[in-house]
Amino acid sequence: MTFQEKILQGIPNSLPIKKAYAKNINRAPRRKDILSTNEKQLAIRNALRYFPKDWHQELAAEFAQELINYGRIYMYRFKPNYQIYARDIAEYPGESLQARAIILMIHNNLDPEVAQHPEELITYGGNGSVFQNWAQYLLTVQYLATMNDEQTLHLYSGHPMGLFPSSKSAPRVVVTNGMVIPNHSQPDDWEKFNALGVSQYGQMTAGSFMYIGPQGIVHGTTITVMNAFRQILPKDEKPNGKIFLTSGLGGMSGAQPKAGNIANCITICAEINPKAATKRHKQGWVDVLIDDMDKLVDKAKQAQRDNQVVSIAYIGNVVEIWERFYEENIYIHIGSDQTSLHIPWTGGYYPVDVSYEESNRMIREEPVLFKDKVQASLRRHAAAIDKHTAKGTYFFDYGNAFLLEASRAGADVMAANNIDFKYPSYVQDILGPMFFDYGFGPFRWVCTSGKSEDLDTTDKIAATVLQDIMENSPEEIQLQMQDNIIWIKNAKKNKMVVGSQARILYADAEGRLRIAEAFNNAIASGKMGPVVIGRDHHDVSGTDSPYRETSNIYDGSKFTADMAIHNVIGDSFRGATWVSIHNGGGVGWGEVINGGFGMVLDGTGEAEANLKNMLFYDVNNGIARRSWARNKEATFAIKREMKRSPNLKVTLPNLVEDTILNKLF
Repeated sequence: MTFQEKILQGIPNSLPIKKAYAKNINRAPRRKDILSTNEKQLAIRNALRYFPKDWHQELAAEFAQELINYGRIYMYRFKPNYQIYARDIAEYPGESLQARAIILMIHNNLDPEVAQHPEELITYGGNGSVFQNWAQYLLTVQYLATMNDEQTLHLYSGHPMGLFPSSKSAPRVVVTNGMVIPNHSQPDDWEKFNALGVSQYGQMTAGSFMYIGPQGIVHGTTITVMNAFRQILPKDEKPNGKIFLTSGLGGMSGAQPKAGNIANCITICAEINPKAATKRHKQGWVDVLIDDMDKLVDKAKQAQRDNQVVSIAYIGNVVEIWERFYEENIYIHIGSDQTSLHIPWTGGYYPVDVSYEESNRMIREEPVLFKDKVQASLRRHAAAIDKHTAKGTYFFDYGNAFLLEASRAGADVMAANNIDFKYPSYVQDILGPMFFDYGFGPFRWVCTSGKSEDLDTTDKIAATVLQDIMENSPEEIQLQMQDNIIWIKNAKKNKMVVGSQARILYADAEGRLRIAEAFNNAIASGKMGPVVIGRDHHDVSGTDSPYRETSNIYDGSKFTADMAIHNVIGDSFRGATWVSIHNGGGVGWGEVINGGFGMVLDGTGEAEANLKNMLFYDVNNGIARRSWARNKEATFAIKREMKRSPNLKVTLPNLVEDTILNKLF
């Protein structure tokens, strides 16, 4: 069968041969045994729904063994034999260009070069899934390859519910992930529902098909690190020779060394999983690989003496570095952490003084003991950080739930009021007031031709558009504009492409609109092929997350999720090609609601109308909410937008003097 025939086939007509368990690749941790006997039978019953009755006897025993061995039913037998990666859109079958583009994006998310655990359909974050099992994948791509532009595919946590009649202006796909009832949104609820095969954790851009590899976070990490140094260094002092210490080299966290190089500092990043660290080193995302603490100490001291710009991956636990560097009097200018602490008990964070292999055994066989070890490690981790911050280190929470889980472990991380954390979130200090409140966020695009020259064309277009916008930009956003122009001009040189020919660029509403319109015009004139535009969910409007994206919302509404829900609904009827809404993502199941979109630009007038309508709302919805929360930068931004756009009328806050309130109670 040809590749196209295999896509169109869906579930095979005859039972495939059972596959051997793939070894020597980065596998997902074995999940804990959480289901009762009756629930395990239900999980098998649920899994067999996808297959003909005469296969049930054989598959039941096989799936039961998977459940016993891995804690999940992945249906390895049904993984297709063809290579999964983002091909030229012309190679995909189907009458709908939009649907073919979505298959391309799914394939990019599951490309072994991109995905963290591709055998288990996990893209990043330890559990950020595109689908729960391979049957869901097979059915979904078949639906996409056979649908037309007057149908919509609805996906329930990876499960393709089916094609429903809609209209050409409706989204081609609507995605939900993990949208469980709030009172059933604890970590063990996820373990149970995922094991049953009825819900999944889509992370942010994994389950919404918009992941573009570590590049997706490089830009945000770069501007975070750059502005962190700007906060602590004198204006004439550069980051060269100054240490940024962090941990995590998995999916999104793998971007940190590259970002540190672009920000011109010394980046030291610990990673307990040798395969993850080696993968990033081979891909060129980190310069030096070290697995010996003494050698790391020597290298760090040398890099400081020589004012080097270098990124170092240490295969080991970051707690060891914090403690040893204190003993060695190695000064750390900036510190953070980007392990997957949204899943602390299932491999997101590994405890100090326990090996990687032993930890993985404990996750499955001794989960209570493993939790105790993790919490003890978090207390030790936080204590080591405290010693450095007392000497002047600037530590910030990188939105991975480090401070949240450390507080739950009893670590000394709370402020004097016992409500706030004593260390800020990077959104509170940097991304919120400097970027999100002004509408700047992680706009991204993928060239569906797969041609590097098309990506070069988009880079040039984006740089030209931003340069033109900057000439008339107000003083308040000149620095942001300048940093973004430098970023896009150097994007190719920094070699960030992994998987699809994709790019990320922090831009505000005006920038996104004008760049997308220029792309559409270039496609119409034949200068390049169709382009998919989208964004990270980690953006101005898409996410309600009290410990990260909306941590700089101080009016008491940071625990509400109206913005994210309005965002996905609003985008869906304003021209998005697909939309998604997720529970969890970044900081954990039950801690955040986040949504995203994808839009196919094909050079048509319809695409131009859609991009103008949808991108405008996608950004300004969030600015309006941030303005109502009395964020002065957002109020400035929304007032400026209302002057430019007469049809926009937003409710503005009236500020109250403190003297009126102070004597009331």
